[in-house]
Order: sequence, then structure tokens, then C-alpha cells
Amino acid sequence: MKTGQISRVATAVSQSVRMQRAPILSNFVGGKFVESSASDYFYATNPGTGEKSVGTPEDSTDAEIDIAVKTAAEAFPSWSRTPVSKRVNIMFRLKEAVTNDLDNLAGLVRKELGKTPADARGDVLRGLEVLEYSCGVASQLTGSSLPNFGTNIDVTQRREPLGVCLGIAPFNFPAMIPLWMFPLAIACGNTFILKPSELVPSASSRLAELSLDAGVPPGVFNIVHGRRRTVESLISRDEIKAVSFVGSTEVGTSVYTSATARGKRAQCNLGAKNHAVVMPDADPMQAAKQIVGAAFGMGSSDLADIRGLHLSEIGSNVHVLL
Repeated sequence: MKTGQISRVATAVSQSVRMQRAPILSNFVGGKFVESSASDYFYATNPGTGEKSVGTPEDSTDAEIDIAVKTAAEAFPSWSRTPVSKRVNIMFRLKEAVTNDLDNLAGLVRKELGKTPADARGDVLRGLEVLEYSCGVASQLTGSSLPNFGTNIDVTQRREPLGVCLGIAPFNFPAMIPLWMFPLAIACGNTFILKPSELVPSASSRLAELSLDAGVPPGVFNIVHGRRRTVESLISRDEIKAVSFVGSTEVGTSVYTSATARGKRAQCNLGAKNHAVVMPDADPMQAAKQIVGAAFGMGSSDLADIRGLHLSEIGSNVHVLL
């Protein structure tokens, strides 16, 4: 076979592979993956190959969202009454499961987002740090009391779980942000619904599997796939008591406004504008390397990247190196 023919065959095979239907990720509700009846699907694309890596519902149906919210709400009474020591034991098992699955999770991050091996592992490890913190949450749940605050008045303060919490995760940290959100929420006795980014959903689904293996009861941690309409529908539900969001300023402002207007607690980490200051005694070469990495790492998709730079007396040397 001639070289040109080989090239054409290779191209044809590549195009055939890209046209194959990607696997579909289902919602995770009540401890099971439940296939959606949505008619339209969004396909995440491997940035290195252009192949469709996985598909998720363009938006989950209203009925599916109803079931997910109801399931989380029904799981709350039992889970919130579970002794904190037992909840913490489950967190320890989840930490062990995520640690043992580190390479697999990092591989999913690389496949869908195109991070370097080091960045992909760092994505999981940073999330694992918060998961480790959740293992010691018992010391943070203590209340306080003050006898004789007033005549015949004693004051007691208690920390109680809120109910069903919603997490809306961004695309740039597929494992880290979900691990920031749901372990602490469920360790405190809440139940949780995660809406992962449709661009990078696989790591979240794997975390759901690991949580089930670790002993998280069905209904305590759930995943609902979708885009804007799904988010709006979830926020509108009365059963959702708190919303956590990480992403752009535009979307975060909308999420915050919608959630707080309904009396829900909302924490929204929006697009940041970070700055670097190079001091007079800094090493110019080291400073230049750090600035380049902080400003352009991850293709500038890290919301914590540098947007402003202040150079001191050695600025000319650093400027030349940049």
C-alpha cells in the first residue's frame, strides 16, 4: 500500500472513531445511576483528540429533577440524625477510596479537560485536602451554652444541618471543586445534589461511585446533569436550602440573586482578579517563571490566575525575562 493510501486510511479510521457515539452518563439519584429521558444530549469533547468523550442530558426533565430533590429531601431526616461519629467514619472511608483511586480520577480529568499529568493529579489532591478536613468536622459542630444570661434565662447555641444543599461546579477543576462541596456538606448532616459542568462530568460520576462504596447512604449524595434550565429549576425548589457555586461572575451573580431572593443561603465564588507583586530582593529568573506559570497555566482557564502585575526596582530585569 502506498504512503498516500495509508494516510487516507488512517484519516478515515480517525473520522470513523470520532463519529462513534460517546457513552452517556446518567443522573445519580438514590444510590443508582438513572438513565434520563431527555431528548437532547450535550457531548463533552476530548481537547487532545477532538473525540466526543462522554454525553450528558442537555437538561434533565422536570420529572427527573423532582425525583432527585424529593429523594435528597427524604434522605435528610435519617442522615441528619445519624451520629456524627458514624458520619465521620464514612468520610474516612471515602477519603481512603479517593486516595486509592487517585490515578483513575486524574486520568478522567486529563481525558476531558486536557490537563497535564501533574495538574490533573493536583486537581484531585487539592480536593482530597478538603475531604481530609471533613474527617475532623466533629470538632467544628460543637455548640455553646451560657447559664444565667439574664434573670432565669439560659442561652444555648446549637449547630444543625440545613437540609438539601445544591452544588454547581465549574469546568476547570472537575474533581477539586466537587470535593470542596459535598464532603463537608454531608459530613455536617446535610444531603446534597451536585450539578457538575457538562464539559467535564466523568470525575463527578466516579466520585458518586466511590461515595456509595464508602457507605454514604442512598439519597445523601446525588448528581443531576444539565445546563442553565436545570440550574434554574433546582434553585427554584423549596427543598433546596443552600446553594454553592464556583464559576464566572455573570453566572454567579444570577445564581446568587435567584437563590437569595428565595431565602436560600448562597456562597458564590466568582471570577477572580489576582495580582502579583515582585519585591526588590526577588530573584528575577524565579519571579519570571512563577509569573508565567500563574498567568498562563491551564491555558488561563484558572480563575485564580494573575490579572495584574506590579514590578519594583528590579522590574526591568523581570520584564526582559518575560
